[in-house]
Amino acid sequence: MPPELWSAIFLTVRLALVTSLVLLLVGIPLANWLNNSRWRGIIFIETLVSLPIVLPPTVIGFYLLMAMAPQQPVGAAWVSVFGHPLPFSFAGLVAGSVVYSLPFAVQPFQAAFRGVGRNMIDSALALGLTKRQLFWSIVMPLSKHGILTGVSLSFAHTMGEFGVVLMLGGNIPGQTRVASIALYDEAQKLNYGAAHAYALILLIISFAILVGIAFLQRKQHAILLSN
Repeated sequence: MPPELWSAIFLTVRLALVTSLVLLLVGIPLANWLNNSRWRGIIFIETLVSLPIVLPPTVIGFYLLMAMAPQQPVGAAWVSVFGHPLPFSFAGLVAGSVVYSLPFAVQPFQAAFRGVGRNMIDSALALGLTKRQLFWSIVMPLSKHGILTGVSLSFAHTMGEFGVVLMLGGNIPGQTRVASIALYDEAQKLNYGAAHAYALILLIISFAILVGIAFLQRKQHAILLSN
């Protein structure tokens, strides 16, 4: 297979890995806060987190592109620190991917945390554990399969992104040319052999991830039944 094919595939996997790691670090505290907050306006935050599920990717990409422009505060701050614009860079793709895949990580995290038995939580609090100790010593271990599901979903979702990465990254080989963009580009050129190679690799990876997610969901369900 040509080197440019593997370059696009490796870039896609790298983007998915970095995005999943960021979502793991950001999504866990966000999901815990959304589950436990008593603020009346929390429903608006939950709605904002869920918006990428229903919004067209091009809409998300367009508004992120506008927000990252060097004339805007976020874009200007990035340029002043790193010396180059955020759009049409790998960092820009990561930022867009994190926003676009946020609900695919946060919602499974929330479901996993909510699934921890109330009796177990009450018993731990009665024994003198603080809420922080309770979360890290009991809730997190019991939610590990749900957390892995969220990470896997966000990884798979990032692997197949098209609209957001096209708006924010364009088609720069080695920097922003991910597999979905390369597939579209090859199909536009009527180079169906190369397009089929990209499509087949993405199909195999996505299928393998979904099999893993199904396994994790069954494990999580078994844990909930045991509680």
